Amino acid sequence: MSFSSLVSDLTYRDSDRDEERSTLSRAKSYASTAATSSMLIYPLFISDSPDEEMLIPSLPNQHRRGLNKLVAFLAPLVRKGLRSVILFGVPMAPNVKDALGTAADDPKGPVIQATRLIRRRFPELFIVADVCLCEYTSHGHCGILRDDGSAHCVAPSDMNDGRIRAIKLKLIEAGIAHQVVLMSYSAKFSGCLYGPFRDAAGSCPSFGDRRCYQLPPGGRGLARRAIHRDINEGADIIMVKPASQYLDIISDAKEIGKDLPVAAYQVSGEFAMIHAAAKAGVFDLKTMAFEATEGILRAGATIVVSYFTPDFLDWLSN
Repeated sequence: MSFSSLVSDLTYRDSDRDEERSTLSRAKSYASTAATSSMLIYPLFISDSPDEEMLIPSLPNQHRRGLNKLVAFLAPLVRKGLRSVILFGVPMAPNVKDALGTAADDPKGPVIQATRLIRRRFPELFIVADVCLCEYTSHGHCGILRDDGSAHCVAPSDMNDGRIRAIKLKLIEAGIAHQVVLMSYSAKFSGCLYGPFRDAAGSCPSFGDRRCYQLPPGGRGLARRAIHRDINEGADIIMVKPASQYLDIISDAKEIGKDLPVAAYQVSGEFAMIHAAAKAGVFDLKTMAFEATEGILRAGATIVVSYFTPDFLDWLSN
C-alpha cells in the first residue's frame, strides 16, 4: 500500500493495532517519477486571528489564514483533488509566546481548532500536524508537545534527540498508536533555505541558531544514523528536508527504510528560488516545478510536501 492509498482509505484509523502494523508494513511505495496529486502534502499557515488572510512577502502566492478563511480557501482545492495538508500554527497575539511554548497545546490554539474544523468540513483530507515548539516559544527554538487535536498524522520537526520514542510511547499510553501515523523529520539539515518559512511562521530564533540540533549539510553519515535511530524508535514515515539538495539522502532513506514510505519536504527556500528564477526569465515556472519534483521522486520519495501543491492540482488536471 502506498501513502496515496493510505490517504485514500482513512478506515485504517478504526482498525486494531495488528491490522495497522500490517498495513504500514505493506506501505512499500515504489518510487515513480510521475507526480500525482495524491503524493502531495500542502503546507498551511494557520493564524490565531480568525479573519486574517495575509500574503507572505518572501513566499510567493502563499498566505497566513485564520479559521474563518480556511473553508473557502480549501473547498476548491479539494474539488481539484487535494488529498493532504500539514498545519503550522502562527500565534501572533500579544504575550501568547513564552519560553516554554505553553500555548502549543491550547485547545483554543490555531492548529487544534483548524484540525477539528477541517476534519468536520473535509473528512476526506489526510491531516498532518506539525509537532514543534518554535512557532510558540518566545526564543524561537524547538521542542516537542502532545497533540490531541484529532490529526491523522503527527510530524515532529524539531530534530531533538529521543523525540520519536517519547511520542510513540505517549501514543501507545493513550491507546491511539494504531490510529495516528508518526512521520519523523529524521534527516533535517540546517542551512539557508528556511528563511521564507520562518517569516511566515514568525519562528526565527531570537539568539543563536539551530545547527546544534539540525544536521550539517555535509553530514550524510549522521543522516543515515538518524534514519536508523528513528525507525528503531517507531517512526512510520521518514522525512528528508530540504529535498533538492539532498537527493542522495532521500535515496539512502529509501534503502534503509525499505518497508516505510519516504517523504521529502520541498522547503520554502527551494520554492522561492524557483519562483525568482522563473520571474527573471531563467526558465518556465511549470516546467521547472515538474523537473524538480520528478527528481525528488526519482531519488526515492513517494510523498512530497510542496508549496506548489495548488499549482500541481491545476496542472495535473489539465
